[in-house]
Amino acid sequence: MTSPHPRTRFRPEIEGLRALACVLVVVYHVWLGRISGGVDVFFFLTGFLITGQLFRAGLRGRIEIRALWRRAITRLFPAALAVLLVVIVAAALVLPQSRWFPTIREVFAAALYLENWQLAANATDYFAQHSDASVVQHFWSLSIQGQFYLVWPLLVAAVAYAARGRLRRALTGVLLAVTAGSLAYSVWLTAADQPVAYFSALTRIWEFALGGLLALAIDAVALPRPLRIAAGWLGVAGLVACGLVLQVGTVFPGAAALWPIAAAALVLLAGTTGSPAAADRLLTARPLTWLGRMSFPLYLWHWPVLVLYLVYRGRSGVGPLGGAFVVGLSLALAVATHHLVEAPVRRSPLADRGAYRFAVLAMVPVLAAAGAWQITGLARSGAPAAGGLDHPGALARTPGFVYRGATGVAPVPSPLELPQDWAWIDHCASSPRGGELQVCTSTPDGPPEKTLVVVGDSHPTQFVAALEPVAQRRNWQLVVMSRGGCPFSTESEIDPDDQVCRDWNAAAADEILDLRPDAVFTTATRNVRAGLTEWTPPGFVAQWRKISAAGIPVLAVRDNPRYDYAPSECAELRGADAPECNPPRAAFYADEPPWLFLDDVPPDVSFLDFSDYYCDRAVCPPVIGNVLVYLDDNHVGATYLRTMDSIVEQAIDAALGPADPEPPAPA
Repeated sequence: MTSPHPRTRFRPEIEGLRALACVLVVVYHVWLGRISGGVDVFFFLTGFLITGQLFRAGLRGRIEIRALWRRAITRLFPAALAVLLVVIVAAALVLPQSRWFPTIREVFAAALYLENWQLAANATDYFAQHSDASVVQHFWSLSIQGQFYLVWPLLVAAVAYAARGRLRRALTGVLLAVTAGSLAYSVWLTAADQPVAYFSALTRIWEFALGGLLALAIDAVALPRPLRIAAGWLGVAGLVACGLVLQVGTVFPGAAALWPIAAAALVLLAGTTGSPAAADRLLTARPLTWLGRMSFPLYLWHWPVLVLYLVYRGRSGVGPLGGAFVVGLSLALAVATHHLVEAPVRRSPLADRGAYRFAVLAMVPVLAAAGAWQITGLARSGAPAAGGLDHPGALARTPGFVYRGATGVAPVPSPLELPQDWAWIDHCASSPRGGELQVCTSTPDGPPEKTLVVVGDSHPTQFVAALEPVAQRRNWQLVVMSRGGCPFSTESEIDPDDQVCRDWNAAAADEILDLRPDAVFTTATRNVRAGLTEWTPPGFVAQWRKISAAGIPVLAVRDNPRYDYAPSECAELRGADAPECNPPRAAFYADEPPWLFLDDVPPDVSFLDFSDYYCDRAVCPPVIGNVLVYLDDNHVGATYLRTMDSIVEQAIDAALGPADPEPPAPA
């Protein structure tokens, strides 16, 4: 059996195609704030090149797995670890402390080529989704490539051993099975849980396998020259348009990922036409092939440079000049990395026999630096608890309050502890109704005096921090039914197409009707953003009517503001009194709440309005009573809410009536 045509071994347009994909990734990230689909092209090209290389080695009767791993190490490790080491230092200097620990975890994951699984785990954590972009989250694609390099040679070697002279046919069959299985799983998981699907290696392996299939079949395809010219330009146009037409970040990697893969395949099928009017003339031009050699370090550098620039400047996006600075600096760093790190390592003896030793030695300083950063953060994380004279928190907003604490007191909690500043009840079990409804219950001391159900998305759930101390004092039982991004309504308010949320709400309502608690605590409004967007959806009222009809009172709490930045981070970076950290109250809250304009509210729905404890008469500050109010851009921290326990208790008593007085002692 003959080996593939020599053009499969090296196709001049591959470097240009890699460069084009990298340029699209960078431009879309920096200037458009979108995802281009260029990473899928990287996966496809890697599968094309490595499978072809392994196939030819298999035809020769010897697949040297260790040699391929050594080459992969010298290809991936030098630039990646150098970038990580610099990023650790820069991030420690620029990032707010609230982002230190999540970043350190991701640095460890990136160095060990597990970042995609770390991000997939974060994607299943609703609150992790509200974190600002990590400086190393783009290492997810590099992690998948590292996992591919580890597993793929073993797979091809096993097929070669079993094929016994029929390698092309056997390998084609295996790759078809891998492509079909992985693509089907990708389509299913993208529909079921797209954030997890985006980072999973199992939903991406078909992109490598499809590249391998093309490597095995490309020499059997003989297209007329005019058709090849048309295919080349169609492929280039498809790559450029993909990120503009598709919302790659929300629909990939299911069937939609076939778009950039098909575009890249058209470019490879077009090959080198020799026509001055063909796309390969552009792709093989010297500037683009040079950029192709810089594409890997450019990809590694552009994202941390962009994120750190935005943090340092306090912005959510870059303009033309800022984008030019980010791209220019990234390219300069990429060139330096290529010439000072990548090229010397590849020319050294390490590229042959010392690759494994190099991998260990190069990883040590990165892991050590990350560990030192972790230790520094732990040393700074201890802080006094809220309460007392120095940290009154929400009590500072009560009528007649006079501050009697010390001056110059640092706010609590420590910024390092903010990401974990969330209260929860540990005793959770699946509802007998099945589905995704979880019921979490506190344990009172004996029969409870009252049972209070907290139901909805994360915003009523955050009040567990204030309600738990009340429940302990009054021997109440708290029952929490929470689903992130799913307010308690008869509809799915955030995503109208989210049938799972709609089903969850129906199950939660049925559970409440069976439980018959003394009251239900949920949200009265949503979407309190600058521009006076607060409203009470009809689905909220419909759910209240259902609960009220069973004789169960409803406590509907007014929502807190949502920001396009993290107020606590703003206070750390700019100062708590900075104007940009203290937006006007009038931008968020109208003088009259929206429920006053509803005419179908059941009579036993009581509205709890705590807006005066998020904002004063003029502004909505990030720090109140020396306590940080927010843990991210829209959730009130547990530390602050605990200082509201007596305030919330009084509001509930006013709505439901105080506890029954003790019976008089017998004479």
